[in-house]
Parts: sequence; C-alpha cells; structure tokens
Amino acid sequence: MRIFQYILLFFLVVCAISVSFSKKLLNSILIFMSYSLVMSIIWICLESPDLAITEAAVGAGVTSVLFFVTLKKINAIEEENQKGEKESMIEQRRR
Repeated sequence: MRIFQYILLFFLVVCAISVSFSKKLLNSILIFMSYSLVMSIIWICLESPDLAITEAAVGAGVTSVLFFVTLKKINAIEEENQKGEKESMIEQRRR
C-alpha cells in the first residue's frame, strides 16, 4: 500500500509541474482534472472519504466544467482546433 501512495504522490507532482509547462489551455484543464482525481484517491487512502468526495466533485467536476465553459465562451477551444487544422494542412502541402 505504501508503494501505491508513493506512486500517487509522484504522479501528483508530475501533474503539478506539467500544468505549468503546458502551452495549450485545454491540455492544462485536462491535467488539472487528473490532478484533482489523484488527490481524491489520496484522500481515500488517508481514510477521509468526505474530503475525497468533495475533491472529486468540486475539483474534477464543477471547476473543470466551469473552465470548459469559459474556454468555449472566449472561443479558445475553437481557435486551438483551427490552429491544429492549419498546421496539418501546411504539413500536407509540404509533402
């Protein structure tokens, strides 16, 4: 059980660092969601189910949905998709 907790803590640190280096907003939100889910598993391992449920509901659920809605309202998700499509079209033309 101790090894599992160390793996979870390592993954938690990796998520925290990778959010700061992520260049795309959508990827940052997905990493944040995984961070919250790992935190809820850690709370379960620490025998705090009330905190685990709260972390999963608020951290991975409500906050992530609010982030997605905000990105949709400011058209950030569509801009990233259009950039990706333009880059793939440029690469296809080069071939």
